[in-house]
Amino acid sequence: MGFRNPWAYSFLILFCTFSLSLLLLNSQNPVQGYSGTTGSMLNLILYLLPLMTLFLGSFSLTSEKEDGSWQLLSTYPVGTMSFIVGKYVGLSIVLITIVTFGYGLMGVISGLIGSAMDVMTYLLFLAFSCGLVLLFLTLALFIGSLSGNRWQALTISVTVWFFAVIGWPTLLLSVLGMMPYLWVKPLLILLTFINPAELVRLFVVIKLGGGSILGPEYYQWVEWVQQPSGSWIFITICLLWISCSVLAVYWIWERGRSHG
Repeated sequence: MGFRNPWAYSFLILFCTFSLSLLLLNSQNPVQGYSGTTGSMLNLILYLLPLMTLFLGSFSLTSEKEDGSWQLLSTYPVGTMSFIVGKYVGLSIVLITIVTFGYGLMGVISGLIGSAMDVMTYLLFLAFSCGLVLLFLTLALFIGSLSGNRWQALTISVTVWFFAVIGWPTLLLSVLGMMPYLWVKPLLILLTFINPAELVRLFVVIKLGGGSILGPEYYQWVEWVQQPSGSWIFITICLLWISCSVLAVYWIWERGRSHG
């Protein structure tokens, strides 16, 4: 059902079109490390993938309610956790397959035009995209479990995407500006962990060698990300984020199931 969804392919075409356009505009320069080209591509991915994931994930759950599929499934001996995990794994496979296809096409065409991307940069972009998909998919399931229909899911998804991606710098500055100086760094760390888009973006920017642009507040982030165990720490944080979110979705659905 996920692979038959036209929304997924429309986002795929949009993603491939703009990515290839950026590569063609910078075909004379090598795509390596943190640069103007990679920064533009990071922003493009940050705009498209979370929105695509929120739409597909939240609509998948709300359609179960609207079409009556969940009422039918709940009469069978299917556990709520099995249902939620199955949804998450199935949608993850669909989204990561689409993202991988897009990157494969981008890699082939960039090689043909003589603007091949550095292997490490290419892998970091792929990891960045997969991280966004896996983290925002838990938010999408959370939105879908709270929404009664697709219109509610659409409205909440756009709101979450706007605050997490577009309005995040303004929101961050306004909140931190009202706090005492000693609270700024702890709050900055806490708010960064709350926002999956910012969490993944900081990790990839530092890995690409652009940690110097983040400012002194992120000096400790640059230190732990660049150490040998930095990637494993980041993966552990992401797994904890996903596990807590899935448990929250499970609680909402189990509560709805027990209350009819």
